[in-house]
Amino acid sequence: MSTDSQYEDSVSSLLLENIKHRLLSAFRATSAPRDQPSSWTLSTNPRADQELRRAKIDGAITWLRTELLEMRSQDRELAKTLLELNREIQKLRSEQELCRNVGSRSPSEFQDPEVQPSRQQDKEGAAQSREEQRRN
Repeated sequence: MSTDSQYEDSVSSLLLENIKHRLLSAFRATSAPRDQPSSWTLSTNPRADQELRRAKIDGAITWLRTELLEMRSQDRELAKTLLELNREIQKLRSEQELCRNVGSRSPSEFQDPEVQPSRQQDKEGAAQSREEQRRN
């Protein structure tokens, strides 16, 4: 597991724990006044009501966790797509530059056998510089 995903996991866990504590404190604050009508409570047992609230909170946290994981997955897919698009753009730019260079050469250069190896070296040099740019 990479350090980025470990960091994301720990941040997600902290965020979820924070939300959980906020929800718990909010439910505790609303459950303190007991002047609510009896039709609002599900049972006459306050402990059962509290357990039911906790179960709902845990369900909400689980839902949030799955949503965050899905968002992370979508984020990774988008990043992958963007990288592929960037590679394709770079490839098209290099092809366009190559076409410009080929178009600017005179026809006699294409007939000269000494020019052909230098063109191959130019292509290899361009490929190496693209590889270096991609690494940086």
